[in-house]
Amino acid sequence: MSTNPSTTPSRKPGTVAFASYIGTTIEWYDFFIYGIAATLVFSTQFFPEFSDLGGTLAALATFAVGFIARPIGGILMGHFGDRVGRKSMLVISLLTMGIATSLIGLLPTYETIGVWAPILLVVLRLAQGVGVGGEWAGAVLMAVEHAPPKKRSLYGAFPQLGLPSGILLSQLVYLVLTSTLAEGAFADWGWRIPFLISAALIVVGLVIRLRIEESDDFQKVQQAGKVEKLPIVEAFRTTPLQLLIGSLASIAAPALGYLVSVYMVSYGTEQLGLPNTTMLWTIVAVSVPWIVMVLVSGIAGDRFGRKRTFVAGAALAVVWAFPMFWLVDTGTVLGIFTGLLVATVANSVMSGPQPALITGMFPVRLRYSGSSVSYQVGSIVGGGIVPMLATTLYAQFGSTVALSVLVAVIALISLTAILVASKRILGGHGDAAKTEPAREPAAR
Repeated sequence: MSTNPSTTPSRKPGTVAFASYIGTTIEWYDFFIYGIAATLVFSTQFFPEFSDLGGTLAALATFAVGFIARPIGGILMGHFGDRVGRKSMLVISLLTMGIATSLIGLLPTYETIGVWAPILLVVLRLAQGVGVGGEWAGAVLMAVEHAPPKKRSLYGAFPQLGLPSGILLSQLVYLVLTSTLAEGAFADWGWRIPFLISAALIVVGLVIRLRIEESDDFQKVQQAGKVEKLPIVEAFRTTPLQLLIGSLASIAAPALGYLVSVYMVSYGTEQLGLPNTTMLWTIVAVSVPWIVMVLVSGIAGDRFGRKRTFVAGAALAVVWAFPMFWLVDTGTVLGIFTGLLVATVANSVMSGPQPALITGMFPVRLRYSGSSVSYQVGSIVGGGIVPMLATTLYAQFGSTVALSVLVAVIALISLTAILVASKRILGGHGDAAKTEPAREPAAR
């Protein structure tokens, strides 16, 4: 291997964590520009035959399709991630997402090719879902498995920074476009620009990711000859409780994240009558402290325990469910900002320790598959179904009380799942930050 430091793959924890962060930021940017476009223009560009409500629901349904595909990506890349390595899957997931996103930016609309437009949109959205489905576990495993033993929560939080960073980047791009382009120009062609920007971002992400080295934990499993032939099957056979707890625990954080970043844009413009730019700027404003809080909660997970930290965030989400919408419904910038800010704090306190918490439930040889399935199943409910369900509930009841109940129930599910989980399920480290899980715990 070359000794040139500019070409030698890196095993330094900080470098690997940064590479995971950059990659997940690009992946989430791709994922969220779709969500924003779905709320702003897709109803008219791809579903013009529907009513206003029907078009919005149809556009959000295509957004939800990405979540349905995420477990498929998690299973596929989890299988090969546990068999051939984490790094190669990260490269594949980034390419899958980037190509699909760029093609959406080139896709003809309903006016041009008729029903084929929404069909192709759904196909490309499925590809996006497969890409991001294999991304999360690979990114967090590279960060966690390279991290010093007592800092796994902190380093595992770096890929989680990609969520608010991707939101921030996507919102800023749309803000620039909606501020500089006439409404008609944005609807006709301006919405395509964020998708085409993805092509350049993917090149940057690949250059960074190709410079990191495979995790030491996985290489030890390879050297010991313990690689599973069917890791996903083995995960369901030997760690079913871990999969259940991990899936339930993974619902609340994405539910809050997607409500803030996707649904609130639609709610603020359609129900409160606010300009798009007001909602976009507000979400940009909450994204900056959101990023900081994820890091703080990662540190807290190492200091006070991953389980305790996660529980604090989930409890805050339950308590804040009603005040959040009360404040948003004031229609004032300060009220909306405050309501969403505390919601992102709750999200952050759960998200920071979540990677180390979830990955620590599974032995190394099953860790990619188990973590992927847990996180993606939780995300289907929390991120894919919740924005659609929120739109439907508000249309039926005409009040945010139903939305508050929805948020509280979802957060309570995740809170209960982690509270009842034993130390055996959590890998023996959920409560004590100083206790490091075994590199390869016995199958349970």
